[in-house]
Amino acid sequence: MEHYLRKKINPILVQEKFKKVGLKLFTILDYKRVLEVNYSTAQRSIFRYVKTEFLVKARKGLYFFKNNPPHEFEIANKIYQPSYISFETALSFYEIIPETIYEVISATSRTTRTFNVNDIKYSYKKIKRDCFNGYKSIKIKNATVLIAEPEKALVDYLYLVVLGKRKLAYERINLSKIKKTKLLSYAKQFQKVKIEEIINNLYAEPKYNQRIIY
Repeated sequence: MEHYLRKKINPILVQEKFKKVGLKLFTILDYKRVLEVNYSTAQRSIFRYVKTEFLVKARKGLYFFKNNPPHEFEIANKIYQPSYISFETALSFYEIIPETIYEVISATSRTTRTFNVNDIKYSYKKIKRDCFNGYKSIKIKNATVLIAEPEKALVDYLYLVVLGKRKLAYERINLSKIKKTKLLSYAKQFQKVKIEEIINNLYAEPKYNQRIIY
């Protein structure tokens, strides 16, 4: 029996089993279930593989394989909840801003936090609980992740602008994928007139006058 357990927690076999079940981000209980071992065996195995850097500890109780990591958006959704991808990260994903964003930035109704996982920075910006909406689930690399709708991502970003935590360059914003009525609807939830003023100024720019989507 002991030989059988040693064989089952061989690193190659471990990764093969998780690949079969399609689980990239997992807990100790997941490890126990997939490998059919007891909890203490699973715990010891995980701790040993974290030390050898075969596994990465995303956060307490959450792990993934170093050579086969989950998508950054999946990690972001799981290590701090509730949260959804938003702000510059979502705007870049939708090509609403031209920059490539190397930090994964999410909205949360909890305290603002920052984590570093596998050399990637994950930031969480607090927004009012009443404004914690406007996100959807999408599939990325067989994982379901939560991300703001384009209009909500932009409003979340403008909220930070109004708070003085971001600067806005009007020429960077591509509104061709944005519905103005939905944008204004999300803006009203924040109850900050300045956000609506910025939106109206955005659409007043000459380059947008001919392609407003309502």
